[in-house]
Amino acid sequence: MNTATPWMNESRDWSDRARSAAFRARDWLDARGRAAWIAAMVVGFVLFWPVGLALLFYMIWSKRMSCNSRSRNRHDRDRAYGGGTGNAAFDAYREETLRRLEEERAQFTSFLEQLRAAKDKAEFDQFMASRQTPEQPTP
Repeated sequence: MNTATPWMNESRDWSDRARSAAFRARDWLDARGRAAWIAAMVVGFVLFWPVGLALLFYMIWSKRMSCNSRSRNRHDRDRAYGGGTGNAAFDAYREETLRRLEEERAQFTSFLEQLRAAKDKAEFDQFMASRQTPEQPTP
């Protein structure tokens, strides 16, 4: 027994079409980059400010405007190449180069952390030395 009324099916079809259109719009804007999202937000504010505000909140919530692009670039690279180019020699070279660069980045990051720690320790030692020497009264 089907208890759904025809208007319920029509509303479900409408919501499915709206959701599908929203996903297509999101994918279209993603393909065009950050500038397209900003332009859409500005147009939304000009036409009807709640639309622009909703786009702004969505961009912040979904991290579309984040500055950390390392994970996004890796995802885009994997999606663009599909995991491989079909040329086994080039794929091996690319993977080896990417692995080497990642190791160098990790080593450089740890080197910078050691430099910061050494600088902090030197500043702290200087502070402690200045506290331990009594100040000379000036006449």
